[in-house]
Amino acid sequence: MRFLLDNNLSNTLATGLREAGHDVLHVRDVELGAADDTTVLGFARDERRVLISADTDFGGILARSELDSPSVILFRREGGRRPVEQLRLLLANLDQLAEALKDGSMIVLTDRLVRVRKLPLIP
Repeated sequence: MRFLLDNNLSNTLATGLREAGHDVLHVRDVELGAADDTTVLGFARDERRVLISADTDFGGILARSELDSPSVILFRREGGRRPVEQLRLLLANLDQLAEALKDGSMIVLTDRLVRVRKLPLIP
C-alpha cells in the first residue's frame, strides 16, 4: 500500500511500514513538514497515497470539501501511544481495512475501536 505520514507521526512508524513491504513517504521527505493540512491532503490525493495522521482536522476538511479521496487513517489516543504501538495497531488491522482504503474512507483507530466511514463524508 502507498502511505503518506503526517508531521505529527514518527519516522519510526514509516520505517516499520516500509519493513512490512509498504511504499511510505513522510511529509518531511517531500518538504511538506510545515505545509498546511489542505496542502498535505492534496499531495496525498495527487499521489494516490493513504494519509496517516493523528490530526483530527482532516475529518473536517474532508467533510467540508466532500472529497472522495484520499483515504485517511486517524490515530486517536486513549493514552500515550508510542510509534511501535501505532505500527502494531495498524498492521493488525490493515488487511481487513484494505478494501475500504482502496474505495476511499476515513478510518479511526484506537486500541478498542476501528471506525470506518466511506468518503465523501457528509457534514
